[in-house]
Amino acid sequence: MSIGLIALLDDVAALAKVAAASLDDVAAQAAKAGAKAAGVVIDDAAVTPRYVTGFSAARELPIVGKIALGSLKNKLIYLLPAALLLSLFAPWAITPLLMIGGAYLCYEGSEKVFEALSPHGAHEHEAAVGAATHAARNLEDEKVSSAIKTDFILSAEIMAITLASLPAGSTWMQAVVLAVVGIGITALVYGGVALIVKADDAGVALARTDRPVSRLLRRGPEGTPLHTDRLLAPVTTTFGRGLVKGMPVLLKGLAIIGTAAMIWVGGGIIVHGLEGYGFAGLGHAIHALAVAAGHAVPALGGLVEWLVSAAASGLFGLVLGAVLIPLVHFVAVPLARAVRGGSRKAEKPTV
Repeated sequence: MSIGLIALLDDVAALAKVAAASLDDVAAQAAKAGAKAAGVVIDDAAVTPRYVTGFSAARELPIVGKIALGSLKNKLIYLLPAALLLSLFAPWAITPLLMIGGAYLCYEGSEKVFEALSPHGAHEHEAAVGAATHAARNLEDEKVSSAIKTDFILSAEIMAITLASLPAGSTWMQAVVLAVVGIGITALVYGGVALIVKADDAGVALARTDRPVSRLLRRGPEGTPLHTDRLLAPVTTTFGRGLVKGMPVLLKGLAIIGTAAMIWVGGGIIVHGLEGYGFAGLGHAIHALAVAAGHAVPALGGLVEWLVSAAASGLFGLVLGAVLIPLVHFVAVPLARAVRGGSRKAEKPTV
């Protein structure tokens, strides 16, 4: 009996070691894959704050929460199983699907540029494609919906990069790593976005209090301020005023960066996708230009290479988006309306 118990304990210990090793593998693979997707994560973080600008302070965190929940649904409910199924049964379909998503990002970003350059023309285009009015939707719902759609493309890129970086192995292990990366990146991105959009409120609180330490320690307003209050109050007040004045500028800057990020990420997806189909000329030209620029500034070679590569991809994405805007306006929308009109006529009963 004792020998059997010892054998059972040995089996339990062996299983525990295997489980621990599996957890270590998951953590290591998730960290490696997350690092490779860092570029898209930065783009995601830059894109999101622009969807929150223009709303009251009370609605900022709820909007970020809605977008974060939509992002989790994108990654865990739609993209994770889709990525695994495509990798198993149709790996050839991943690249064209990503390229379609990249084209959508170029179109969305170029629309924002068009709106900045020609607000009247952009409004007419939005009205034509049905983006200006949505039944039973207010502005907040439209912003959240648009943000989740954009997040879907960026999340697809993150999941694709993650899956491509994983070694061949158990499908369940790949699923766990994809889930860990998806949850971790969502928490990182939208936690950071929440801090950014609420920084001005923190600035107001700091600027209005002359008892920062007492407030931090939850001491009441009564009584003599602490010595540390008197020492730190000028610093915290100045810092708070700086936050209040600086955050609107930062948010506007992030909105511009977010639009640029949509365009350069979309353009980059298309360029890399074309390379996979044998059209590598554009990608090689961008790479050669970036390397030459990096060699010209050796002290900042890596940064300069990245900037030039992103700028070139963004320029290509902007041109592509500029081509897609009239195509959507004059071709896709009339076709969609004709199809809807034909289907409605077919549904009408004949007398």
